[in-house]
Amino acid sequence: MQLFFEANISGESFELEKKESHHLIKVLRKNKGDTVLFTNGKGSFFTCMIEDNNPKKCRLKIIGQDFFPLEEFHIHLAIAPTKNLDRMEWMMEKITEIGFNEITFLKTTHIERNQVNVDRLTKKLVAACKQSQKAWLPVLNEMVDFADFISDQSFATHERFIAYLDKENSKHLFQLASPNQSYLVLVGPEGDFSPGEITLALEKGFRPCSLGKHRLRTETAGLAVVHSLNLLHA
Repeated sequence: MQLFFEANISGESFELEKKESHHLIKVLRKNKGDTVLFTNGKGSFFTCMIEDNNPKKCRLKIIGQDFFPLEEFHIHLAIAPTKNLDRMEWMMEKITEIGFNEITFLKTTHIERNQVNVDRLTKKLVAACKQSQKAWLPVLNEMVDFADFISDQSFATHERFIAYLDKENSKHLFQLASPNQSYLVLVGPEGDFSPGEITLALEKGFRPCSLGKHRLRTETAGLAVVHSLNLLHA
């Protein structure tokens, strides 16, 4: 069954805004009495029946609910955005399909882009959740300065890693990570992290890790991080 998204689902019934109502009724030709599946991005799937097929304010009645708890592990990817945001959008779509929990964009020394469109990227996450039938919408954080981010004490209990290019840095993330933990992994821009950023991260308790023998583009590295940590729990 096709999955739809509505963040604000409560009570026994709810209404869709104009754009979503039009899509459901006019584009998809759903009728009164039809059953549709919704998620709120907070772990629940709602089986709903269309009570009112008004294309401007469709009303749905909840007739069933299933809750899917989070995995025992938590993946937080912190990554410098690419100059071409399409590449980040592609990555976010793919890592959503594979499974991750949270993403933060970093302002680094060699950064190629100083800001990201959070609203646009959130829409990409929602679309990917619907496509891959996910009950949980990943958290997308505002862009933050590298030094401030890695100094945040709320990550003290995470297994923290920094992926960067170094011939001496041969241990793969897959080898270093322990199962069923909260992970925070830093991925740099195309020009990699600066030596000062690497030193600071290591001083803050981040462990160096490799993502393979070859040089990866930023979005490929982000995908490799999420895939490796999911593979650890396969």
